[in-house]
Amino acid sequence: MISVSGLTKRYGARTVVDDVSFTLEPGTVTGFLGPNGAGKTTTMRMMTGLIPATAGTATIDGRPYADLANPGAVVGTLLDASAVHPGRTGRAHLGLHAIAVGVGSRRVDEVLELVGLADAARRPVGGYSLGMRQRLGIAGALLTVPPVLVFDEPANGLDPEGIRWLRALLRSYAENGGTVLLSSHLLGEVEHTVDRLLVIGGGRIVADGPVGSLLGASGTAVRSVDPRGLADALRAREFHVERQDDGVLVVDGAEPATIGAIAAEAGVALIDLHPVQRGLEHLFFQLTDDSGAAHTPAEH
Repeated sequence: MISVSGLTKRYGARTVVDDVSFTLEPGTVTGFLGPNGAGKTTTMRMMTGLIPATAGTATIDGRPYADLANPGAVVGTLLDASAVHPGRTGRAHLGLHAIAVGVGSRRVDEVLELVGLADAARRPVGGYSLGMRQRLGIAGALLTVPPVLVFDEPANGLDPEGIRWLRALLRSYAENGGTVLLSSHLLGEVEHTVDRLLVIGGGRIVADGPVGSLLGASGTAVRSVDPRGLADALRAREFHVERQDDGVLVVDGAEPATIGAIAAEAGVALIDLHPVQRGLEHLFFQLTDDSGAAHTPAEH
């Protein structure tokens, strides 16, 4: 379990992370989203002991990262896939990592196979593509089969097949009781991978909850035999109506039952009627606009 309480980071007069708190339970994949400069990466680096916090605490299984006897056995991290000596082979890199975290060479071969790098294991990392370096970083995080994974932009450089593979890996990890914190700028992929969303903007958490709850329903889509007549009836009730090119009317903030009743009163037959759910991109920009954050769904 991950517990973050009042985590704050200041650089002089500038506050980068401001009183951030959340708890992540086993068995979940949590998406951590934030635009450029929102504090997402800084938060993850404080959680894993790479930079000190100005205030607040972050614990993993009840202890700060620095106090864990063998951090690599508890937390698998991928925070910078480029932080690998380019002259070492992929296997040599993982071999050194394995010694540090206390696992044998057999496990190195297992994770290389798992991430699809068995054939490239004896090649220098300097010749790896970005996607291959990402896979190598994931292999290193999985060496000890830790109960917690903290990944910052792990899908960078992966092709569609690799992204699908990563999604299945993370879902499987959570289903087996793992706790996964994942940041990504690929909003569509996050929407299909995570159970829960944390959105940070301006250094503060601006949304925290299950994906379905946060996205919710934002209106109703309706198709009728008389789109103009139905639109007039809806606007007369002060509903905002948008007509799409295919003739479908999208009615903001209205339940399907309400639309059906208005259509019946107006004598308009309906062909289709269903709720419309906001996409993650819509939610992201709505939340970060409200927080005054930048309009780019990534943080470098």
